[in-house]
Amino acid sequence: MKNIPVQAFFDLANKGLDIIDLRESDNFGMAFIKGSINIPYNKKFADRVKQFFSAEQNLLLVMNEGDDENVAKEFESLGYKHVIGYLEGGFISWTKANLPVDMIIDIEADELMMDLPYDENLVVIDVRKPLEFAQGHLKQSVNIPLNDLADPAKVAAIEERDNVYLHCGGGSSSFVAASYLKKQGVHNLHVIIGGWRKIKEESKAKIVKEPDVLN
Repeated sequence: MKNIPVQAFFDLANKGLDIIDLRESDNFGMAFIKGSINIPYNKKFADRVKQFFSAEQNLLLVMNEGDDENVAKEFESLGYKHVIGYLEGGFISWTKANLPVDMIIDIEADELMMDLPYDENLVVIDVRKPLEFAQGHLKQSVNIPLNDLADPAKVAAIEERDNVYLHCGGGSSSFVAASYLKKQGVHNLHVIIGGWRKIKEESKAKIVKEPDVLN
């Protein structure tokens, strides 16, 4: 797997090649290459790559320096033979070149509680697994598990006027979801910091369960 100088990477990205950003979600959310999908390099990496990308796609990577050898082995074990290469110097080389970036807005759980009663276009999407959702969720939320997000029908259900607030259990899944939705043209997005772990601590949160699923 070769390293690609920043200008050459920029040119390839402009041709529409798919980009996977392997950085931690906190860093990704602050600034990333437009159109890239955040799949942090952790124990869930392989499953998420297979969820969002086929082995036939040409892929570009953005990752931390020093990870290239392990990442190359990971893709090889998955049967992905069309990884073109990775951004030389990591994401910092992109910013030093003053190339355009995108970002994801994150908010605290208490801000969500303040917005819910007043924003009629606010849509809370909970990307946790169905069983986790059934065990407790915001009354106003809808469940679109991360594993289902690649279904075009799920994305099509999000309307242009919707003000989307995403959350997961508290890890990186909401940033994965947000980056994927942005690539699909959904830009009015917010990620709730701390996810469900923080939401359920809010005194104003209307929490419900799904007993039919739990029994």
